[in-house]
Amino acid sequence: MIALSSPTFRRSAIAILVAAVLLLFVPLVGSNYVVHVVTISFYYVILAASWNLLAGYTGQFSLAHHAFAAVGAYTSGLLGYHWGVSAWIGIPAGAVLAGAMGYGLGRLVLRMRTIYLAIATWAFAETVHVYLTADYAFTRGELGLSVKSLYGTLNPTPYYFTFLGLTVVVLLGLRALIDSPIGYFMRAIKDDELRAKSLGIDTTRVKVIVFSISSAIAGLAGGVYGHYIVTLTPQMLDFSEMAKIVVMVVIGGFGSFIGPIVGAAPVNIVLTYLASYGEWNLAFFAAIVIVLMRFSMEGIAGLIAPLWNRLWARNA
Repeated sequence: MIALSSPTFRRSAIAILVAAVLLLFVPLVGSNYVVHVVTISFYYVILAASWNLLAGYTGQFSLAHHAFAAVGAYTSGLLGYHWGVSAWIGIPAGAVLAGAMGYGLGRLVLRMRTIYLAIATWAFAETVHVYLTADYAFTRGELGLSVKSLYGTLNPTPYYFTFLGLTVVVLLGLRALIDSPIGYFMRAIKDDELRAKSLGIDTTRVKVIVFSISSAIAGLAGGVYGHYIVTLTPQMLDFSEMAKIVVMVVIGGFGSFIGPIVGAAPVNIVLTYLASYGEWNLAFFAAIVIVLMRFSMEGIAGLIAPLWNRLWARNA
């Protein structure tokens, strides 16, 4: 049962909705480029938050999350390119396929642990990468797959509001799931899987459910993202994309609900700015990460947690 009445859900919902209301004004004061960068940041917030559900809360370190986003994007794109299927059908279809593939992969690999799980999921992502690159006749490979825009325009403003609304819905859903009984099972598995089994928890079933949900969310975000950028390439499956998601979660606060929210946007914005420095951008970014981790191993969430707790204690 989803616990929508829990104090943590209410506090998170209030904070998310207040932030969303404030973010409604960004297109009014920012340039199209600023709106575009923030729109892409919403996409990464969804990916980071859904990956954190699996790795941060359940302890399952998958390296295939970016692949499921690509599955969602390519499914909708290919349906439209080859058969003229509407994006409004293609995007849900991509999310369903990503979730189904997540379920299948989860059944195969989630009995593995630590580095073995990471390698198995990375191998899956690379397999998808190779296929999308090699099958030129169907996927267009490195030539790029042309995708129709969702709203018939490349103006970022309608996509900004779409991603903002999608981010709010996903975050509220994840918060409700974390506060539900399955959320307690997830944390029990992360803390001590053998003890969780001894208490009667079907750990494999819980892990597969969480893997499927996080995969479907990534596929949904990827589908909408594909119809925004309008050209899909196998670069969506470059390992740097997965590394970016991991860094966003770690910098924000691994295993905390707020971590991916406060980590994804700053990382995307900083990387976008540093891109003008060419090959030096990763060196500069690495220095920033080292400094932050030196002062707070819990990431940005660890820095703002005391202020957050005092705020709610004062209003209690």
